[in-house]
Amino acid sequence: MNTCIGAQHGARVVITDVKDELGRNVTVSIGEDKVSYFHCDVRKETEVESPVKFTVEKHGRIDVLFSNAGSWPLINVRGAAAFIKHVARAMVEKKTRGSIVCTTSVASVIAGTVVPHGYTASKHALVGLIRSAAGDLGKHGIRVNGVAPFGWRRRWCARMEASELEEIFSEAANLKGIVLKARHVAEAALFLASDDSAYVSGHNLLVDGGFSVIKN
Repeated sequence: MNTCIGAQHGARVVITDVKDELGRNVTVSIGEDKVSYFHCDVRKETEVESPVKFTVEKHGRIDVLFSNAGSWPLINVRGAAAFIKHVARAMVEKKTRGSIVCTTSVASVIAGTVVPHGYTASKHALVGLIRSAAGDLGKHGIRVNGVAPFGWRRRWCARMEASELEEIFSEAANLKGIVLKARHVAEAALFLASDDSAYVSGHNLLVDGGFSVIKN
């Protein structure tokens, strides 16, 4: 969904993932003139460098990084840190006033939810990384932000039926009458990536229907 929305708005997208068949299928479904796929395991920094170089060579520069990989603590922080490091270097070298967006979580601003302690701690750490990077990269005109969704059906929880997951999330949600979908998160990320948020940096945008501001 994030790739699709980006391509619809004229972006040339490079997807990185470890699921090669899925990545190639997405590329073909959207159009290989708009989307490229590059295998990358974000747990290995040496693999992160390669798609960054590929993107610069293919498109001339990188305008936006959307760091969306995550679920386990190691990936949540170290994977994002590696991508921010190498993409920021490419942006600075090309003098690109770029935008970096990382997926955090409602668990990055509250605790005591059903998710494991390690996940909560890693998402809090990711917000710290976002703010630190925003402070360091601001002098280069590079913005760094996070998008923090409430519970929604993601690939790593695909073993459960979508209707079952949505029922669980809707029961816990504050905002009723609507279910958080991937496109809602993608549209928030697109806002942070675009010039519509030209003076927004170091922010963690909550897409949680007010869940984090009520007592649960």
